[in-house]
Amino acid sequence: MQHENRIISKELFVKGRVQGVGFRPFVYRLAVKHHITGYVYNRTDGVMIRIEGEHTRADQFISELSGNAPPAMNISAIDISIMPNGNFRDFAIRASHDVNDILSEVSPDIAVCDDCLNDMKHQTHRLNYPFINCTNCGPRFTIIKDYPYDRKNTSMADFFMCKICNDEYSDIADRRFHAQPIACNHCGPEYELIINGKPVNDFQKILYTTGSLIDKGMIVAIKGLGGFFFACNALDKHAVSRLRKAKQREGKPFAVMFRDIDAVKQYSSVTPDEKSSLLSWRRPIVLLNSKNNLPPETDMGFTTLGAFLPYMPLHHLLFEQLKTPAIVLTSGNLSDDPIVTANKEAMEVLGPVSDAVLTNNRDIVNRTDDSVVRIMNREERVFRRSRGYVPEPLSLPFSVDNILAMGAELVNCFCVGKGNDAILSQHIGDLKNSKSFDFYEESIKSFIKLFRVKTKWLAADMHPDYFSTRYAEELDKPVIRVQHHHAHLASCMAEHQIDEPVIGICFDGTGYGDDGHTWGSEFMICDLANYRRVTHFDYIPLPGGDKVVEEPWRTAVSCLYTIYDRELADLDLPFLKTLDPEKLDIILRMLEKNINCPLSDSAGRLFDAVAALINCCTVTSFHAEAPMRLENLATENTSKAYTVELNKTLSFSTMIRQIVEDLQNNTAPAVIATKFHNTITRSVLETTKMIASETGLHTVALSGGTFQNKYLLEKLEKQLTKEGYKVLTHKKIPCNDGGIALGQLVIAAKRVY
Repeated sequence: MQHENRIISKELFVKGRVQGVGFRPFVYRLAVKHHITGYVYNRTDGVMIRIEGEHTRADQFISELSGNAPPAMNISAIDISIMPNGNFRDFAIRASHDVNDILSEVSPDIAVCDDCLNDMKHQTHRLNYPFINCTNCGPRFTIIKDYPYDRKNTSMADFFMCKICNDEYSDIADRRFHAQPIACNHCGPEYELIINGKPVNDFQKILYTTGSLIDKGMIVAIKGLGGFFFACNALDKHAVSRLRKAKQREGKPFAVMFRDIDAVKQYSSVTPDEKSSLLSWRRPIVLLNSKNNLPPETDMGFTTLGAFLPYMPLHHLLFEQLKTPAIVLTSGNLSDDPIVTANKEAMEVLGPVSDAVLTNNRDIVNRTDDSVVRIMNREERVFRRSRGYVPEPLSLPFSVDNILAMGAELVNCFCVGKGNDAILSQHIGDLKNSKSFDFYEESIKSFIKLFRVKTKWLAADMHPDYFSTRYAEELDKPVIRVQHHHAHLASCMAEHQIDEPVIGICFDGTGYGDDGHTWGSEFMICDLANYRRVTHFDYIPLPGGDKVVEEPWRTAVSCLYTIYDRELADLDLPFLKTLDPEKLDIILRMLEKNINCPLSDSAGRLFDAVAALINCCTVTSFHAEAPMRLENLATENTSKAYTVELNKTLSFSTMIRQIVEDLQNNTAPAVIATKFHNTITRSVLETTKMIASETGLHTVALSGGTFQNKYLLEKLEKQLTKEGYKVLTHKKIPCNDGGIALGQLVIAAKRVY
């Protein structure tokens, strides 16, 4: 008993996502609860806590520290030291300390919490206030300029707290104690609606007018957390068609925000795991199976729907005004430009294609799109990693310090190394777009400043013409070139903390190979430092090079040409009848004379070819449309598959012949699509068995954008697991090129450390 009542003093250094998530107020309240004295303060590298009290109470305090923490908090480590008694009289929150260049995590933005939604209807100074937040929710990454995370280092610095807010901020018993973005109707940011060139400033009138415009089929550009977005009634086909034309977005489905989870269920089937993602504090767009109740102008014929729920107070307030339960909510940009963040640019760029623009006077510091996830085999898989996920780091068991990985060219994200942490950027986009490249440069500079990276090495793709690689070469630092598909596989291995030889299978659209050809169906033996290519799909010529991405029919013709030569023109195939005879003849002559016909073994191009062969997508209107439409068709309940020859490489010539026969026998496209997916699955399984028998390896890593395909990934993961393999797949990090910078980073680290 004497031991239990003995006074003990300890110092706790807490690392992880513990700043900007209400951690210090939580620590304070916990200390008061357990009669603990001492102090807590933010450091740039974590949170320091000094506790003093009875032994049992101190143990209870430490036990509850990670057990009952705020929802967005994540403790990665607690270092505990015994200290001499300090004879503290109370427990205090002390001023932040900027101690060194090692940083604690910056919190992602957090969806508005239920407590704040309740306050929005009951607190007189926050009635219907669209910027309401507390220590458990609200903007974080999108408003931070520098460390530590204090109000003076955010875009809230210009808004001076009124007495009521200041009292709440200073009251330990209040949920807004030390909530840095705290604000109310008296002192915080405000919205302004510009309609017909005239401003509306009364917020109740703004809400009513905005809701009325959307219900009537109008388009409104609205300033959100990480940028502007367009909003229109998702059930109004004319409004959606008009928005498509305005955004220059012909065929890609729109994401839809629903009033609540019940509204989502009216238009999509929702599993418990999907519901969990929809309702999480991250609030991503979740790809669901659609019930096809939306206008085709919204989902563009896909059986999946990108659905998400309100995450800003403004969203909830808007739905109170709206009659429609669903709105298209899509990034405020035109074509492939990055999302607009500045009010002036919004008026100039978005204003002419909108019926009104809703702005506010709080600056967006860090641009972010909405994140996209899909549940596959009951696991959340991140496809686009941005709002709600960035800049959460991935902790590694080795140093990646001061390395900047440049990422790929399409679906770009870059990655910085800080100590043992890999910090991936938000989604940037296509670097061929000049505005996206400007965003890329701006974000790299921002990350280097925010996370205090002293760049010593750069990691870049081997492709000599990637904008990211060229940019690396201009920065006057040592550049480590990394093979594209090795980087994909290394990103998957790093996510799982694996650094031992594995069977790596990487399927994607394009990547520069060691032999100068375009790779994309690689079976490798690799660890984080090295790789050996074991086999791959047969090479096929791509007439017109990159042009085949926009016109998959070219790849289909190439596949047919390798089998039938010019006699392919006599095949009775529907897609051939849609082609201009003169254009077809040009392509055939290019193939005959090998003019501008680079070789590729890409899995993505094979999916393109089959999609064109069955006439479901011969010309694309957005990135990866053909494979997506092919997957969309793979719904038949059949285990049948086509034939693949496994020699030194995997040959699909017989499969193409069999598909042609199926088409001539009027086999349904859905059956062909399903059999094709089964064929790919079987060929991977058989090739894996062959490699395993030769090497003794039984860990398999799957990476590359092709594994966003739910049918393929789920079936392959289950079958490989059933055969006794340990299967590594992406969950937190995108399997597409959005995750490749992580692979570049860890490979570079293995070479320099």
